[in-house]
Amino acid sequence: MPIVKLLPRDNLKLRFFVPQPRLGALAVGQRISAHCDGCAADIAATVSFIASEAEFTPPVIYSNDTRSKLVFMVEARPAADAATRLHPGQPVVVRLP
Repeated sequence: MPIVKLLPRDNLKLRFFVPQPRLGALAVGQRISAHCDGCAADIAATVSFIASEAEFTPPVIYSNDTRSKLVFMVEARPAADAATRLHPGQPVVVRLP
C-alpha cells in the first residue's frame, strides 16, 4: 500500500466539457480562467487539448433536435504557481473568453 502519492504540478490539468456551439471559439494554446471555492483569485490556464469527437450528455437519442446536447472534452493546464491551489477532483468554474 502506498505511503505517499506525488502529483507533479506540471501534471495537473483542468478537464471540462464545452457545448458544440461554443467549440469554434476555442483553440489549443488559448488562455482561459477558472475559479474554485476558497480560491481568492481566478486561476489562469492554457488549453492543451480539445477532443476531436463529441460526446452526448446522457440520456439522449441522437436527432437534429438533440444536437444541443453534444459536448466536447477540453483540457487546460494551469500555470505552475496556480496549480498549488488546486486539488485533484476539485470542482472549478471555467470562464471562456
